[in-house]
Amino acid sequence: MVVRFAGRRVPRPLRGLPIVDVTAPADVDAAVGAARLIVLGDAADLGIVLARLLRADRLDVEVAPVRRPWAARRARTGTARRVPLIRDETGAVLTEAGLWLPPGDAARTVTGEAVVDDTVLFDGEVPGVRIEPTSEVPGLRARVLTGRLRPRRWVTGRAAQLGTTGVTVVRDGVRAPRPARRSTFYRHTQGWLRVQ
Repeated sequence: MVVRFAGRRVPRPLRGLPIVDVTAPADVDAAVGAARLIVLGDAADLGIVLARLLRADRLDVEVAPVRRPWAARRARTGTARRVPLIRDETGAVLTEAGLWLPPGDAARTVTGEAVVDDTVLFDGEVPGVRIEPTSEVPGLRARVLTGRLRPRRWVTGRAAQLGTTGVTVVRDGVRAPRPARRSTFYRHTQGWLRVQ
């Protein structure tokens, strides 16, 4: 079954398959019973599908992301492999990258302390932090950004946690509506079945 976001064009190899058009996250629920979902959308759209599967306790459904037409054939015939599912305390799923950025126009740094498992990522002030899911356990990696948004070293782990005076959380390119004082990304107990 095809789960289509923003009216994306259906590539030729996927034509003839049932389509669920998504205008709101709850629309995904109509497709949850399928054995394989082919997602036509971006990283944030994939995160919405995975979050709905997580809530429905259906992480046994195979999921094939299709961002470019050439990936459509593989989405139909590829093999699914379980990979870590990274989520946060709000129930949102991270599929590409998360950012902890300064909370507003006046602030130029994130002030606080962040840890990845037992390793201190930073304690004090930094320009920002990037968090990415990995395809293998422990599940995620994080690094401090420099002033020019160039990265420092990666730290891998199961969870990245931040306590701060204020931070803007960005999940797969989507900014949270208001600043937070705490944020956590962590590996869920069960991974998701990614078609590759």
